[in-house]
Amino acid sequence: MTIRHRLILMNFLEFFVWGSWLISLGGYMFITLKFTGAQVGSIYGTMGVASLFMPALMGIVADRWVNAERVLGMCHLLGAGLLLWASMVTEPGMMYLAILLNSMVYMPTIALNSTVSYKVIEKEGLNIIKDFPPIRVWGTVGFIAAMWVVAWGNWSFSHLQLYISSAAGLLMGIYSFTMPACPPIKNKAERKSLISSLGLDAFVLFRKKRMAIFFVFAMLLGAALQITNTFGSSFLGDFSKSFPNSFVVNYPLLVLSISQISESLFILTIPYFLIRFGIKRVMLISIFAWVFRFGLFAIGNPGSGLTFLILSMIIYGMAFDFFNISGSLFVEREADKSIMASAQGLFMLMTNGAGAFLGGMLSGLVVDYFTVNGAHDWPKIWFCFSGYALILGLAFPLVFKYKHQFLAAPSH
Repeated sequence: MTIRHRLILMNFLEFFVWGSWLISLGGYMFITLKFTGAQVGSIYGTMGVASLFMPALMGIVADRWVNAERVLGMCHLLGAGLLLWASMVTEPGMMYLAILLNSMVYMPTIALNSTVSYKVIEKEGLNIIKDFPPIRVWGTVGFIAAMWVVAWGNWSFSHLQLYISSAAGLLMGIYSFTMPACPPIKNKAERKSLISSLGLDAFVLFRKKRMAIFFVFAMLLGAALQITNTFGSSFLGDFSKSFPNSFVVNYPLLVLSISQISESLFILTIPYFLIRFGIKRVMLISIFAWVFRFGLFAIGNPGSGLTFLILSMIIYGMAFDFFNISGSLFVEREADKSIMASAQGLFMLMTNGAGAFLGGMLSGLVVDYFTVNGAHDWPKIWFCFSGYALILGLAFPLVFKYKHQFLAAPSH
């Protein structure tokens, strides 16, 4: 097996582990275990809590003391055991603890997986810019494949999804130890300071009003993403009462996987939109895409409203990619080169850390507010989230002052 194929398999397994439960666990807890919306939201919020500090801490371990591929492997082995434990839990407090501990060891593996990939690619004399994207796209394929496995097995609302993820995590953990050695940095001059490693030096960017406003919106948009991860499958599963034999009810993860497929396609259109509209307008398009994502959910159903559900899945790719990618480019332009890595880390912390925590907690409260005697008023719930995104969309161009530069189209 060539090194490219080995890295492809590693990236596939990395996200197969996550895809096995990220989208469907909310439905299992909400519909099967009868947890409240607030309980489900807080459990999903543990990923945000873990993302605030664990990726940086595990990065320090890999930079200073232990080979990156070994840290990656150990995290996945621990995560496999914790997911197996979570599959046996039926009480909200214990589930919170199980998923929190799992998030603390899984969330760092996303960055560690990239670190190992980069180091191996460099060691083999390959070009990271050219060779990594075709390898990394198999991570998205792995995520989608995991969703399909869980869907076709009819495990979307079963604890068995955690068995699948645990088994994949065990395989990934063992496989990680077979990867080429990625030792810590031996030259102390090349090591980041502890403050830099934790991303704290990037907080100087908050002194700039424009950057502070941008990071606040990054956090608020990160909350929007967590809302659909938390309650998307629960929403589709609730149609079992009115559309008991529909494809959407029987295979909700297959329908939701359209969102991930859309994401992998929309990322290819970003250069076109950036060239013609500039970074600020692309970010604004993303915010209004969230308005339509939630609004289409509100009016969609597996019957006459199936088209609206499918359109919501498709527009997700624009909502997710356009802000994340263009936002990353904005940070790259605005941050000083000396703190570039920390600035990108701060961007991810605001979206996947603080934003995910905020989205998990507040969305659960909204769902509970519109739930009476176990009946969920999903149209009102989704219109509420759509209104939230609309407020962000109206406020963003007013408070975020940025004279964007149009990129020149490539000459032929």
